[in-house]
Amino acid sequence: MKKLYINTGGFDAVFNDLKDSFSGELTSNDDEYNLEIKSKWTKGSIKGTKFDDKVLFMHFDLEFHQEVSLSIESFKTAPVFFAYCENGNISHSFGANGERKVLSKNQSAVLSNSSVINSVLYFESHKRIQFSLLAMPTSEYKNTELVSQVKQRFTNYSGNYMYVGKANPRILEKIQEFKTVPQKGIVGTLLKKSILRNIIQIEVEQHSFNYLRTFDPVVNLAMKPINEIKRISTMNFSEMLAAARLFRTKYHFSLKPYNQKLAS
Repeated sequence: MKKLYINTGGFDAVFNDLKDSFSGELTSNDDEYNLEIKSKWTKGSIKGTKFDDKVLFMHFDLEFHQEVSLSIESFKTAPVFFAYCENGNISHSFGANGERKVLSKNQSAVLSNSSVINSVLYFESHKRIQFSLLAMPTSEYKNTELVSQVKQRFTNYSGNYMYVGKANPRILEKIQEFKTVPQKGIVGTLLKKSILRNIIQIEVEQHSFNYLRTFDPVVNLAMKPINEIKRISTMNFSEMLAAARLFRTKYHFSLKPYNQKLAS
């Protein structure tokens, strides 16, 4: 397995580390970065966009000719990362000996790591791996409501947070929309920032209400008899008598004992 290591820092530093690690050719223009890679052990591209509020978006399209691990330095002010896998598998662990969680096609993940333990990514060999990464800072800038919500949902006291689940189709549509924004310059930048903000809002929304969805089947099951009781309570005597006759006919059940009790 080929082992790579990246020191986190500014966006320029990250892409320069990636360039050196992957032996690629890096070009940049107005906070747009493109790293083209073609070497003996990997090929593909890594593209990234940096915004003035330090929000980052990156897209990876790689194929390795051997298994690769990428250790990413942790730091106290690390952003929260939202990952979306389009093809292949990526594994993650906190530290080289930590438990591995796998992010597969059509799955998404949320990751935050402000501990002293590095995040390690593992890539399979001879498979095309495509995934997008959205990074949102939560500690260096003004404490907006959205930043507060992200910190509340996706960080904890240990410093290590990891969630993997099925990707939200709405978010996948937004990512495609982001990639195909036709406008350039300030207009294009504003549109892209708006799309990324919508993605983060959807993430906060769905993680805020996931616990309610867990109880939906139980609630639905409980509501059936409750609704039936409500329906029966509004029936008049003739409707109840007709229902009883239908019940007797369908199940060949005699109501005579009950009639005798009523008569007595």
